[in-house]
Amino acid sequence: MQLARARRAVLVLDNGLPRNRFAKTSHGFPAQDGRRPAQVQADLRKELAAYPTVDFRDAAAVTAHGDVEGFHIALADGSIKTARRMILAYGVHDTLPDLPGFAERWGTSVLHCPYCHGYELNRQPVGVLARDEASMHQAMLLPDWGATTLFTQGVFTPTTEQRDMLAGRGVRIEEVPVAELIGPAPALEAVRLADGREIALAGLFLAPQTAPTCDLGAQLGCPTEDGPTGPYLRVDAMQATSVPGVFAAGDLASPMANATRAAAAGVMAGTAAHRSLIFDPDLIRKP
Repeated sequence: MQLARARRAVLVLDNGLPRNRFAKTSHGFPAQDGRRPAQVQADLRKELAAYPTVDFRDAAAVTAHGDVEGFHIALADGSIKTARRMILAYGVHDTLPDLPGFAERWGTSVLHCPYCHGYELNRQPVGVLARDEASMHQAMLLPDWGATTLFTQGVFTPTTEQRDMLAGRGVRIEEVPVAELIGPAPALEAVRLADGREIALAGLFLAPQTAPTCDLGAQLGCPTEDGPTGPYLRVDAMQATSVPGVFAAGDLASPMANATRAAAAGVMAGTAAHRSLIFDPDLIRKP
């Protein structure tokens, strides 16, 4: 939007596979609360269509390289596009555990963010599926949304201090692993443990391992940082990577996945890319 309003030619490449496509509705995004992600995206496209310098292509970029003369992006259909600046915003993908009934419930009753989806569970029982010690954070938060059980899955053993903290929040600890999710998917009725017991749940939370959805950043030489769920592209306060002329925004360039933060990062990246065309036209990174 910032580049379009500056009357700069912008090509937006979209492969149609946003990370939140599994969610029925989006929550916590100001002025968009409770709307389907696809509706939000469609409205944004409609708004941008008013600007004649913006071109949308429903296509994926497969390779990218460039230098001070410009960037060259190869699309999946074999065509080549050139640009003076690039903004990477292709996001990350989630690696889900191989549990029967898990994948078909992802985004509906199996969730990653209590702030995004916890309220709609209406204080029914919820669970946390441990991936590592970071699951302690989710387990401490979730009692505000419903009676909580932490399933350690054999990958996380709470310390005495952590057990006391969890007890103070009313969190139950279950050390027998979850073996299966049951109920009419995508809804969740309960989990079945390895010993055959069933525990009723309306929602199961997991902080999944994440990774960039493609390797364009790596092709361009953009360094990464290690975040709590996986690597993300390193950027400065203006969303610029260390590769001159390449900016990044959204979950791809943040340790914290959040739609509002992603949108704000996009605003900054667009503004910074425009300013660099004026103040640093030859891509000379100042020391």
